[in-house]
Amino acid sequence: MKNLAEELADRYVAVWNEPDPVVRRKAVEELWTEDGVHLLEPPEEMVTRAAEIGVVAALEARGHEALSRRVTRAYDEFVAPGEFVFRRRGDAAALSDMVKLRWEMVPAAGGEVLAVGIDLLVLGADGRIQKDYQFIEA
Repeated sequence: MKNLAEELADRYVAVWNEPDPVVRRKAVEELWTEDGVHLLEPPEEMVTRAAEIGVVAALEARGHEALSRRVTRAYDEFVAPGEFVFRRRGDAAALSDMVKLRWEMVPAAGGEVLAVGIDLLVLGADGRIQKDYQFIEA
């Protein structure tokens, strides 16, 4: 039997692979709070360029509309063409109001892992994601 952290991790990864835009949007609303935020670690070249012009690079999607656009953009770029899928990597873990999960992007036809990430999810009282910190590990 899956624990709550693993169930949430599976639902989280599934939304990034969901082909139906209506189902994907509903899943976003079920996963994140209305004011939920997804914060993505910016790539090094963006951090460097931002520092050159005296600002801090930040990648953020806040609220269901922006979160839906973020998930859809990743789906359209990586999954829709049939090249890649996302899947959970290892066990998820919960501590108080936080869930940690790892994911990987792999070729849809099988093969080597192309990307690995970790998400730290801060949950609200209703169990939905308030803050989602995403780091690309490899």
